[in-house]
Amino acid sequence: MSTPPVNDRPPATAALDPIQYEIIRNRLLAVTEEMRIALQSVSGSPTVTEASDFFTGLYLPDGEFATMGFQVAHEAPPVGALIRHINANRREPRPGDMYIGNDPYVGALHQNDVQMTGPIFDGDRLVAWAGVMAHETDVGGMNFASWCPTATEVYQEGLRIPAVKLIDQGELRDDVLEMIVSASRLPAALGLDIRAFIATVNVATERLHSLFARYGSDVVAEVMRRMITTTERRTRARLAALPDGQVHVRDFLEHDGHANRLYAVDLVATKSGDRLTLDFGGSSPQAPGFINATRAGLRGGVTGALIPTLGFQLAWNEGLLRPVDIVAPDGLVCTARHPAPVGSATVETIWTVTNVVQRALNLLLACSPKHAARGQAVSSGTMATFNLGGINQFGERFGLHSLDPLAGGSGAFTSHDGIDAGGPVAVPVPAIADVESNEQVSPLLYLYRRLRPDTAGAGTRRGGHSGEMGLTLRGVTGANALVMTHGAEVPNSVGLFGGWPGATVRQRFAPGAAGSEEDLLREYLAGTEPSSWRELGPKPGEFAMRPGDLFAVSWQGGGGWGDPLSRAPEDVAVDVRRGVVSAAYAEEVYGVVLVEGAVDEERSHARRLAVRTERLGAPPVAEPDAGAPGQSLGPALRLVRTDDGDIEVRTTAGAVLSRGSTRWRSGAVSRRVDPAGHHIRLHDELAMTAHYCPLSGELLSVDVHRRGEEPLEELLLHS
Repeated sequence: MSTPPVNDRPPATAALDPIQYEIIRNRLLAVTEEMRIALQSVSGSPTVTEASDFFTGLYLPDGEFATMGFQVAHEAPPVGALIRHINANRREPRPGDMYIGNDPYVGALHQNDVQMTGPIFDGDRLVAWAGVMAHETDVGGMNFASWCPTATEVYQEGLRIPAVKLIDQGELRDDVLEMIVSASRLPAALGLDIRAFIATVNVATERLHSLFARYGSDVVAEVMRRMITTTERRTRARLAALPDGQVHVRDFLEHDGHANRLYAVDLVATKSGDRLTLDFGGSSPQAPGFINATRAGLRGGVTGALIPTLGFQLAWNEGLLRPVDIVAPDGLVCTARHPAPVGSATVETIWTVTNVVQRALNLLLACSPKHAARGQAVSSGTMATFNLGGINQFGERFGLHSLDPLAGGSGAFTSHDGIDAGGPVAVPVPAIADVESNEQVSPLLYLYRRLRPDTAGAGTRRGGHSGEMGLTLRGVTGANALVMTHGAEVPNSVGLFGGWPGATVRQRFAPGAAGSEEDLLREYLAGTEPSSWRELGPKPGEFAMRPGDLFAVSWQGGGGWGDPLSRAPEDVAVDVRRGVVSAAYAEEVYGVVLVEGAVDEERSHARRLAVRTERLGAPPVAEPDAGAPGQSLGPALRLVRTDDGDIEVRTTAGAVLSRGSTRWRSGAVSRRVDPAGHHIRLHDELAMTAHYCPLSGELLSVDVHRRGEEPLEELLLHS
């Protein structure tokens, strides 16, 4: 179809036709997808080409994002922060300009997340910006891969670029590019990705110019603004349908790179009418090590949970954030002051921020009659980072940032199980590279990459099981691995309403376990494991690997939903037949006894009764009733209004746990529990408490909290 002449454009003052709006809106979404295709077509990094650690989107002139892709939701606000920095510093962009940045104290999440943005003009009028961002394997710093566990300030963590013009009116500034890539241990890889960024912005610019020519830039700009305001209006309506009140949740991360100290990300979410306030003021002070996040990281972490959790059936853009206030003083682990180190922010504090926001929002959704079916437990609560670098068999420097740890389990839903290896909620369409691709670009040999049994958070609906992998080297004399995580001693993938958390991360290393690839493969195929395994803990940092050494890691499973004893026995039997649940775990945790793969109903009934009796210290005297009256507060609790106008929280078995308030835990039977049978390891400063219905013994909640402190009363709903 030919492009209409300029004088056929709709006048700027004309009302926007609804059909035309939908056509342009969908075209803008398609442009964002074309940006992704351009990025992946030019980049040579498996992080981009096959995995999903990147972002593309279109922005208004003021930095609000109008569209985004389906990769890392954390990364939508940071490019907007870069645009606002450019605007605030009177850079006066011109057609053909492109700016590059990666400074977490300007707007990036951490230094590895390199950003680029370019203004899109119609004549001399700035209409929009195109933005792209991706994780780069190395941007300098003390350690390979720019994760620097021993860093004490941001200056040690690699090159920081605040907002530098790399393309000046269409001309590449070679000197600036040379300065940037020379800081990296992998200059060719970084340089190629930067050229992929340029191609991505060029594609967006060309496509929008075509839209300007066809419809007029005023119309396209109005569509972008309307996309945001429409999402804002629908988000406010969605918030209004949730109950008013407060949700207080807390998650932890261990080890700051220097010492195994415990840090809390504390959230008080207050929902009132069509607004939501997220107050992180109770979080721990900033750390001396690299786990901190800047305020840009805090906003990114909130966005990573808010968009996929609250934004179902909505267009994902800045409109989801407009009704949300983020409150926190400076100097916290989630609002670190310069020059605090922040190199691992994305996989530490930012990830933990996403966990607490996801949990708080799902508690509110579960208590809403309209949206209760959307409830989900926490997904894949951490990312256990593995990087490998050195000299390959060709005498060239190589580097790999493994995204395999995205294969943690997703959280259970109200109506169905979580997805095995489903990944984190902040990555809506997660992807990891094929084993063969990673082996092709690095001297790795995978012994296995598979699901790990018994790692899903147990529940009426279980979480997704986590993946695990075992690696060694081949073709080189040695390389340096850099390994770190949180969640080895904190179960971050918490369950809801009696569901258990998923298993914690386990990292192990066996030096010199075998002499050849053939020996290793033979031993593993025979089911033999080396006797020299040593537990690495959360942050072993950088260490040497040689052929014959083995590194093994399993990730966190997804949180469960509801009491495991309420799970359908046949569903448990199916999981055992699939090999993702062991028969011993089925009997111990789910109370399901199998004989030759089939459910023994009589013995299973007796086992479940014995577990409930053990919980209460006496036999239960009532059974849960799913049809119990009142407003649902999850599967086992009901909010009931009494004849005198007061409120009570009751279990579905009829036990009254609280009156006049939704603080129900004081009325439950509460006991400390040992999580070892769930493949959960706890930090020395943590404990777990389970709460049971005093009549039926039904599990109501499993709480992780500091030793010496009572579990939080999560829900305080307004009557």
